Amino acid sequence: MRLSPPDIASLERATVEAFAPVELVEIGDWLVPLDTGTIARAKSAVPLHHAVGPEAIPEIEAAYQARSLKAGWRVAEAPGLRRTTAELARKGYQSEQPTLVMVADAHDVAAIAPPFADLLDKPDKAWAEVFAGEGFDADDGAFRVARLSQAPDALYGAVREGGRTTAVGVVSFGHGWAGIHGMRTSLDRRGAGLASRLIALFGAAALARQVSRVVLQVAEGNRAQALYRRAGFQEAWRYRYWK
Repeated sequence: MRLSPPDIASLERATVEAFAPVELVEIGDWLVPLDTGTIARAKSAVPLHHAVGPEAIPEIEAAYQARSLKAGWRVAEAPGLRRTTAELARKGYQSEQPTLVMVADAHDVAAIAPPFADLLDKPDKAWAEVFAGEGFDADDGAFRVARLSQAPDALYGAVREGGRTTAVGVVSFGHGWAGIHGMRTSLDRRGAGLASRLIALFGAAALARQVSRVVLQVAEGNRAQALYRRAGFQEAWRYRYWK
């Protein structure tokens, strides 16, 4: 699926803002979140369209250095960005973690399953505890909970079973997009269709706000891609982190 340059810019703004980085600046055609922690999207400079050259790289590096931060980059695999990735490689950055940006119509997302889950204005303790459960990195989970809890406009989904919260996620709103983040299912309940219930819930929440476009990002090779495709998500582009 092809998106226009304004669509790409709005999607990237919505994505970064959902993770509430400590500081966010624009340098040339780049959005530059300045943050610490474990969330790569919250601390990697990203071009606002897919025809951006490497000219701003030194200024962006200086912005990170001035705050005693390590520079990081999130760059799509697009022809108009090849000079940029070539320059990053020349400077010694290494690419890793290929990831898909996937977009869908909210009507399709809402129709994937019955949305039997709670939708919270604020995450509660039980919601946060899922991030620290078996199979997850507790420190990374705690940081994600902290950042996602500070998203400027978000709702929090939770599947409750027998008094226990077993699956959670977030839908954030901004720049005409509904973004799905932080999907987590307890280890012993994976494969039970809980993620599809959350996705449907978030699609319905988007429709309630008259937002028709939904976006999520998923690591290449993650088995969740099959579910996302059934919910109508199509690949918009693929990117890599450069560190």
